[in-house]
Amino acid sequence: MMPCVPDIVLHDVNRDLKVIQGLTTGHFKILLNVSSFLSPLTPTPPHFLHFCLSFFPLSLSGLISHTLAPYVLSSASYTDSSDDETSPRDKQQKNSKGNGDFCIKNIKQADFGRREIEIAEQEMPALMALRKRAQGEKPLAGAKVVGCTHITAQTAVLMETLSALGAQCRWAACNIYSTQNEVAAALAEGGFSVFAWKGESEDDFWWCIDRCVNLEGWQPNMILDDGGDLTHWIYKKYPNMFKKIKGIVEESVTGVHRLYQLSKAGKLCVPAMNVNDSVTKQKFDNLYCCRESILDGLKRTTDVMFGGKQVVVCGYGEVGKGCCAALKAMGSIVYVTEIDPISHCPIMDGFRLVKLNEVIRQVDIVITCTGNKNVVVREYLDRMKNGCIVCNMGHSNTEIDVASLRTPELTWERVRSQVDHVIWPDGKRIVLLAEGRLLNLSCSTVPTFVLSITATTQALALIELYNAPEGRYKQDVYLLPKKMDEYVASLHLPTFDAHLTELSDEQAKYLGLNKNGPFKPNYYRLRTSSDQFNTT
Repeated sequence: MMPCVPDIVLHDVNRDLKVIQGLTTGHFKILLNVSSFLSPLTPTPPHFLHFCLSFFPLSLSGLISHTLAPYVLSSASYTDSSDDETSPRDKQQKNSKGNGDFCIKNIKQADFGRREIEIAEQEMPALMALRKRAQGEKPLAGAKVVGCTHITAQTAVLMETLSALGAQCRWAACNIYSTQNEVAAALAEGGFSVFAWKGESEDDFWWCIDRCVNLEGWQPNMILDDGGDLTHWIYKKYPNMFKKIKGIVEESVTGVHRLYQLSKAGKLCVPAMNVNDSVTKQKFDNLYCCRESILDGLKRTTDVMFGGKQVVVCGYGEVGKGCCAALKAMGSIVYVTEIDPISHCPIMDGFRLVKLNEVIRQVDIVITCTGNKNVVVREYLDRMKNGCIVCNMGHSNTEIDVASLRTPELTWERVRSQVDHVIWPDGKRIVLLAEGRLLNLSCSTVPTFVLSITATTQALALIELYNAPEGRYKQDVYLLPKKMDEYVASLHLPTFDAHLTELSDEQAKYLGLNKNGPFKPNYYRLRTSSDQFNTT
């Protein structure tokens, strides 16, 4: 009778190596019952499986490899490690229903993406509550939404919510590195027209946006943008579309700045909702999100230890504040550059306020988060110390002058995905992350709960603009009404078993407020996009 193999768990090398070495074909029959110790949601790294197989006879190792294949984290589940180098633009793919109106990396990754979306739904309570409350009314029935945002599991929950509320959606990515390929596949399998994959070229980027917009027999009537590139493309290529577009919803500093410029020049054709300056979005997406994701992005790409490192953070808006707080808590020595002598003064938070040229030779890490352009120029890059890490936490890739580094005298060396050495003739090198693009969404992830707030705000803004009676909004940029801002926040309180105190009639009268809100005037804000463009 075959002896029982004791509780084999492949991840514990020290405990199980001898057991694995001693397995016979008979023993391995027990190993085939992988469901007791492996789950497709927590897959075994393929390099470890290959290590284990080296201890088996060749014939048996082939059997093991074939049997465990569904449980191993293959290239199909990695967003950025597919062996298929064929451009998605050259592929003809269809989902299980025969629909091919999409362009993604690999439709076969859909199952992986669906699992990620299901996990994200658990951390997006407000969006799920909105879906449940409003799907019977279909407030977006007839809406044709064209979107350009990061395509992640969290965005997928937003898109599926918009669809449940009645909207048709076509989507492209706002960042060439942030797309989760498996999520894009899940959306395409679900019938969404998605045009995005991780690692697009600049030409691919604009091609994908054009495919979203330019479809015979279909014209958008709402725009959901993150960065302003989609809005810019429609203005440039298809200006007549604005005759049927009811409004624009924009969530980034950069995109909102562009809208204000259009409005000031009298070129804004439709009403626009500035989601970025909603208080909930500023606090959660900009401050709390970046407080967590800055460390995640840096650690995943460089394995750097933060204690004792000298770091300069360019810009002290909500993003900069989050980055500084996180790095300070980890023991870093943090400097800040800022143009505004009043707003969010870093000195009172314990940070030294400096000019970048005063510390550029000594710092170990440079982080930009201003929303501006040419914050870190070639002059500063030349003066950095050997091994300095350079990255950007702003939306666009304009803050670090990466183009100035693409010259014959400098050598680029790829370390791993999204990590490059740029080497000077004397041997000095800097570590450039994501080629100067948004670090957290290019190199790691962001907290799903945070994105629940942003996504719910975007959905409400779309509903408001789409259903607003003619004349309520002119061709200008508007903030989301405070009542809606507070509603988004209130939808998240049950997750924490949190309970608000209610005003008495007497107290409400004393403060001059409605008992049910809004509790802040419409002019209340943290810091608007129009005054957030910092330099060094």
